[in-house]
Amino acid sequence: MNAPRNPKAGIDALLSPDNCALILIDHQPFQFAGLRSHDTQTIINNVVGLARGAKLFNVPTLLTTVLEERGGLLLKQLQDVFPEQKPINRTFINTWEDTRVTDWVKKTGRKKIVMAALWTEICLAMPAIQALGEGYEVYIVTDASGGVSLEAHEVAIQRMVQAGAVPITWTVFASELQRDWAREATVPGLAKLLVEHMGNVGTSFVWEQQLLNTPVPKS
Repeated sequence: MNAPRNPKAGIDALLSPDNCALILIDHQPFQFAGLRSHDTQTIINNVVGLARGAKLFNVPTLLTTVLEERGGLLLKQLQDVFPEQKPINRTFINTWEDTRVTDWVKKTGRKKIVMAALWTEICLAMPAIQALGEGYEVYIVTDASGGVSLEAHEVAIQRMVQAGAVPITWTVFASELQRDWAREATVPGLAKLLVEHMGNVGTSFVWEQQLLNTPVPKS
């Protein structure tokens, strides 16, 4: 008798450019003002890297804000990744209750939904839990999200994992989409992401290139 298949294991559990969609929620000044689980610059760096990775691999991406006329416009660095897209500005705290968002998701035809938000315990947890209940596979990008305290962030992640969400980080997202270094078309773009958003990894990569391209002195 075969054991039931684990949907969170196996090749089908991995993200690919054609099986997922990304929703970025409420990376706005008011939310950043209350951010205490991470330093602000880290979240800015990571969410912009996440967005650029999605754009590199042509993953459908939705930007959304809540009461932007009071809480501020979307983070400029993030808006600059998708300058042509006007974020969906909501009144719902729970993004998944806005039919414009769920209609967009349905149009993508994707069942794997990747999400990042400020704050983790509210603006990420609510839509993640509801989407899971409606049959979607939800991947939460923990280092492109943040809460009003470290406890709030970590407890929210535990809650979402208990509901069935899969926690990932922004570099996992980009690497999983690349999957194979033989897919050379996106390698330069991914290398650029690593250099510009991945700290020591990027610095070491540039240094390695310098060493490899430095002629050996003639004796």
